[in-house]
Amino acid sequence: MKSPGVSYITACPVGCTAALNDTTLQLREGALRRCSSCGQLLSSASEARYSETMAQFDDSTFNVITGRAQARRDAVARKRLARIAALLGKSPQDIRLCDVGCSRGQFVAAALAAGFNAEGVEPAPQIAQVTRDAGLPVHTGLLEDRHYEDASFDALTLFEVVEHLRAPLPLLAECRRVLKPGGILMISTGNAASWTAAAMGARWDYFDMARDGGHISFFNPRSMAMLAAGAGFEVECIDTARVKFHDRENTPRWRYTAGKLLAEALNLPARLLGHGHDMLAWLRKPAQ
Repeated sequence: MKSPGVSYITACPVGCTAALNDTTLQLREGALRRCSSCGQLLSSASEARYSETMAQFDDSTFNVITGRAQARRDAVARKRLARIAALLGKSPQDIRLCDVGCSRGQFVAAALAAGFNAEGVEPAPQIAQVTRDAGLPVHTGLLEDRHYEDASFDALTLFEVVEHLRAPLPLLAECRRVLKPGGILMISTGNAASWTAAAMGARWDYFDMARDGGHISFFNPRSMAMLAAGAGFEVECIDTARVKFHDRENTPRWRYTAGKLLAEALNLPARLLGHGHDMLAWLRKPAQ
């Protein structure tokens, strides 16, 4: 059922001026819309619905993970940090990094443990305070609120941030300003052109605002590259990974198991062809 009120997003956030057309994907907020130029998918949610679902991020218990989940996240963080260092051609101790929208600061902690000069910014005040109480250098607010000097950082990271933004270009422009020439911006988000999105459609949890609050803008590799160019970044590469066809919840065990086996067989082709549902964009500020 469509939420009341005018859609919060009324134009393509990538910067296109093309029409937004309804798709056949029906969510509780209404039909997903597609930019006829870049293929960006957009929620029909009202501003009230958007704000309602975003409230989950300012709960002091949000994003608490432990045990194996934390170990897996730490391992992924170490790989990404190693790649940042390799792209910059610098040792960790020579890299100043800021994680933008850092939540509980897990990536900041991993970066500090790896020897990076790392900090974070987080707009949700309760989460930011909990993170500072744990001893991590995290500031409350938006990146723009910090008024960093030009060329302050070697690297910036945006984990699961851009899909929440009605207008991401101003944030990317600020990222470009505070990065040093040749600096790296890493963006993670879902891939709306994935085999997962094609197979699951409206069942994909990434489209579910009740489950993933504030998800209103869904990128694909082409629209991500266009966004990067519009903000003045060069694309080093855009990687995608992982396939799934069913959620464990509300799926018969035999069907979930069969779907999981098929998805595992397709993980490598999806990565090679750019159709995985996890997307990681590696962008660089031009050296000149």
